[in-house]
Amino acid sequence: MGRSAKLYPVEPLIPAGSKLPPMSARKLILLTLAYNVGEGAIALFAAIAAGSVALAAFGADSYLEVAAASVVLWRLGVRGKNAERMEEFTERFIGVTFLLLATAILFQGSYSLSRSDGAEESAVGILLAITSLVVMPGIAIWKLKLAARNNIRSLASEAKETLACSYLSLTLLVGLVANALLGWWWLDPVTALLLLPWLVREGLERVRPDDDNDDEPEPRLCACRSCSYGVRRCYASCCSGVAV
Repeated sequence: MGRSAKLYPVEPLIPAGSKLPPMSARKLILLTLAYNVGEGAIALFAAIAAGSVALAAFGADSYLEVAAASVVLWRLGVRGKNAERMEEFTERFIGVTFLLLATAILFQGSYSLSRSDGAEESAVGILLAITSLVVMPGIAIWKLKLAARNNIRSLASEAKETLACSYLSLTLLVGLVANALLGWWWLDPVTALLLLPWLVREGLERVRPDDDNDDEPEPRLCACRSCSYGVRRCYASCCSGVAV
């Protein structure tokens, strides 16, 4: 059973000697916001044109990412005595968006499988999914790296949601192409459903409070390349015991 997120006093956003200023975090979040607003609008337009439930769900997922990124942007502007409380709120809010995303995927996957209706053919959808796969994973890793260097847990959580949306771009692309070429309508919902356990775990870890060992200092975020700055579990000395 995964560990729930522990909420501790927040370290300063930018420690001495950091090479990455706070503005870098804000710029990445603003880029995430701008991209996902456009991505969501195009996906919903393409969904209406193609009659695709998968594209409609993809567009809705984009706006969950917009909600999470908006709260993190707000968090990055908070200083002083309100910073700790805002960090706790942001972590829990992102946890809720993880769970909402899991619910949306479960509904869309179940609906598509029950109706034998996968991702419909859409040239716009294919181009959008390819663009997202080119752009978003790099932004997500950049945010994870920045979060690790400056110990910004809310930014790391939001970056993981960006990675989740990148995975959904991959499943959408594979589903659109497989349905167009092979008639494998089921591939998109099935591969999307594989993400559910990770989404639920990440969501619950952030939503559920844990009052155990409140006096223990929380280790800094992982800054190790071998685990992609906390994307996967790592047992290197720099990451041992770090809950991300």
